[in-house]
Amino acid sequence: MSELESRELRDNIVDGLNRSFQKLVQEKKREDSELAIADKGQVITVKATEI
Repeated sequence: MSELESRELRDNIVDGLNRSFQKLVQEKKREDSELAIADKGQVITVKATEI
């Protein structure tokens, strides 16, 4: 796999992760729910409306 192909694959993966996160946040906002996020080893919960 060439460097260009590797870069394109990485970019596609990152794009997919970003889209998935946005969909998750939208769904949690509709449900007025919270998300659990790790911050420096600590798990915190955040209301989706605050993101």
